[in-house]
This record gives sequence, C-alpha cells and structure tokens, in this order.
Amino acid sequence: MEVAENYVRLMEGIPKRLHFIEHKWVKKRIKDPETGWEKDVNALIFRVDWEDGLKVDKSFSVISTKLQQMFLPYLADNLYKRYIFTIIKHGAGYVTEFELRTEPWVLGT
Repeated sequence: MEVAENYVRLMEGIPKRLHFIEHKWVKKRIKDPETGWEKDVNALIFRVDWEDGLKVDKSFSVISTKLQQMFLPYLADNLYKRYIFTIIKHGAGYVTEFELRTEPWVLGT
C-alpha cells in the first residue's frame, strides 16, 4: 500500500511542476545536518493544489534563501497563482542550486 505524503519533496535532478494557491512565512527551528546545532530560520511555505499533473493538497516548504529569493517577485499580489513552477534541484547541502521556470496557469481559469 502506497502512503500519501502531505508535503512536496524535491529530488536531485528531477523536475517538479507545482501550482500554489496560498503562502505564509513561518519561523522554524531546524538542526544543521553538518554540525547538529539547532537554529531558527524563516521558511516560505506554499499550499500546493497541483503537482506534476495531479490535483493535491500539500505543503511546499522553502528554507533555502537562494530559492526564496527566486520566488520573491511572485509573492506580491499573489502573482504565483498565475503560474506553474518547474523546480529542479542540483546538488546538496550548502552548494545546492535551483533552476526555476514558469509557464502560465490555465487549468484553474
């Protein structure tokens, strides 16, 4: 039996296509995987209603400041609602890079 996840997971090198309907900034306490130290970070959390062609109700939590910066232009007036975002993760840890592409959202109009 397959277990449904309620959050979006990015896998290295695999494109993930998402549509968002809401967002919030949330303070989270995380543990640094290298040092084991705990620290507070600001997470950008999106509510996802469409993932890779399927209707869903999931969360996508963005802790990476690099990826947060890429989303900032779409937060004003909730512009992200007008787009499908394709996100590709390259690398891991501190050297992780992200590719972000957009296309118009036509399914919900």
